[in-house]
Amino acid sequence: MTEEVDTTTFEISADDGTTDEVTVPSGLLDLVAEGDQTDAETVGDVTLLSFASRAHHIVHHGEEADEELEAQEARIMDLFEERFGVTYGEATGHQH
Repeated sequence: MTEEVDTTTFEISADDGTTDEVTVPSGLLDLVAEGDQTDAETVGDVTLLSFASRAHHIVHHGEEADEELEAQEARIMDLFEERFGVTYGEATGHQH
């Protein structure tokens, strides 16, 4: 049954020259896309949201965070707001 589900594969390239691939069900791309977003834009949004969510959790709900980790979390939140036009707290309803 699961092999009947269409998938889309994305290649990820890093500044250091390394690459990876990720394959996701194509229907999920359509489900989470905003308006006329491309599949690549949708994956970019989900990736940034995931990093912001993880960073927030580690800094605010995990063990003690040091200054470097707090700086990393602040930077991803800036990047989140640049991309989405709202703060992480506004987007998720989870504010501290």
